[in-house]
Amino acid sequence: MDYSFDWGTLVRGWPFILDGMATTALLVSVGMTLGIALGVVLALARLFGPRWVSLAAAFYVNLFRAIPLILTIFWFFFLVPFVLRAVTGNPYAGVGPIYAALSAFVLAEAAYYCEIVRAGINSVRKGQMQAAIALGLTRWQALRHVVLPQAFHNMTPSLINQTIALLKDTSLVYVISLNDFLGAATKVAHRDGTLVEMYLFVAVTYLALCSFGVWLVNILKKKQVAS
Repeated sequence: MDYSFDWGTLVRGWPFILDGMATTALLVSVGMTLGIALGVVLALARLFGPRWVSLAAAFYVNLFRAIPLILTIFWFFFLVPFVLRAVTGNPYAGVGPIYAALSAFVLAEAAYYCEIVRAGINSVRKGQMQAAIALGLTRWQALRHVVLPQAFHNMTPSLINQTIALLKDTSLVYVISLNDFLGAATKVAHRDGTLVEMYLFVAVTYLALCSFGVWLVNILKKKQVAS
């Protein structure tokens, strides 16, 4: 097959691609940060909350883990505006693509981070909590200062693995026409007729980022074993 590669398309489309990369970085950073924060709340609710709170948190986690992420994105982009219009009476009420994507990622990822945090907390020996309470700390103080630091140390590799999965999942926002990294590269590819070059570039970029994450996970696991 005689194919003439045109790598100049990267230069011509770089400002647009860079804008898409920034969108992907925003989705990953917000999804990870707020997802972990909400995941911690859900994990604590499941482990230490009253029975009805624990059951509600478990229902939330099972719901979002069972539903395809793309469907969650559809919910926030198509159904939430419909509900807002019905509630407010404003025919123009809506949710922009970026807010729909961020909401979907935060709520969905929180369910996965919750299970990681719950496993991390359970990995800390129960005697740690009992000893902290015996020394005069409240249950919350024992969790905050004794249990959670050890739990996060144990679950850091799993958190990174989930964040790698989140990075790859951000490509799903093409369904709501959000200009992420893959979406921007696709538009440049169709504009310049360089599908092969752009998709190779996207694949190599994702491979490099995910490989770095895997390398980091392996380093952390070795340190944990050594300690």
